[in-house]
Amino acid sequence: MAVTDEAGWSGIGWSGRGRNDWTDLGLIRARLDAGADPNSGVRLHGRPLHAAAERGSPEVITELARRVDDIDAEHEGRTALWAAVFANRPDNARALAAAGADPWRPMMNGWSPGRLSLAGPTPDLFPVPSPEIGLSAAEAAAATEARRLITVAEATRRLEATPANEDDLELIEDDPWRDVDHSLTIIGITDVPGGCVITQPWGYGASTPGVIQRLSPDTVCYAMYANPKSGNQGRVARDGALEAWDTHPGGGRVSPDDPADEILATYLYHFRAVAYCCAGAGLRLTDARPVLGPPDTWMRLPERDYWA
Repeated sequence: MAVTDEAGWSGIGWSGRGRNDWTDLGLIRARLDAGADPNSGVRLHGRPLHAAAERGSPEVITELARRVDDIDAEHEGRTALWAAVFANRPDNARALAAAGADPWRPMMNGWSPGRLSLAGPTPDLFPVPSPEIGLSAAEAAAATEARRLITVAEATRRLEATPANEDDLELIEDDPWRDVDHSLTIIGITDVPGGCVITQPWGYGASTPGVIQRLSPDTVCYAMYANPKSGNQGRVARDGALEAWDTHPGGGRVSPDDPADEILATYLYHFRAVAYCCAGAGLRLTDARPVLGPPDTWMRLPERDYWA
């Protein structure tokens, strides 16, 4: 039997099986009454209010907010209100603002909680004190495009390949892993506004450096392999050169040192990895078929070392 420190925050958390202690007002209040520090001691989030802002309920936030020393205390460069906005928890954000949190406190490279909310699904979350602190034309356009792309897929641009033959298609239908070296050269390709989407549902062939570098002269290619063991692995090639690798498309973490446009993109495509890649490549999909299939055509990549 596990032993927990019921005077602190040990054991308080959430899981994908329906358990979320940060929504349980009675439990959180009991821990606070037993001596749990309202200002610190929570794994990962550092501060209880930050954890509740992202995962909890307005009732728990209200309870914590009246006990903390500073409702606008920062953890890793962001306040609890910023965490609530970034997690798209408008009810939690409203509870924090009602308790005195400042939506327009400067942080995160110009993205205050209030300014970040203007790019999200609830742009009227807080009264805007002046038009000058709103979104630029480019930021507003990015936010509009994000709302349109949320469910579409990974995209790349042009690739030199040859049509797959009947043997290739039979291999796909039967067992693509029967001949791995061959099956990794077969990809689906679909034309979309701005370029094309390339998919390989069973493997990583479309995301190898040799593929994306050949796709990217005079443009940009954002590739992603959804690795079942380690998560989404991204690579970016621009104008024929590999620009970034081992990225985390749509990842949920940002740093105060990140560029302002990267903070915005991570927020807009929070845990929406394929939409993040699509936006990064400048593609404008009109439906999900280029990802979910069937593709316009099955193609076969030339035999070469795509890791070189």
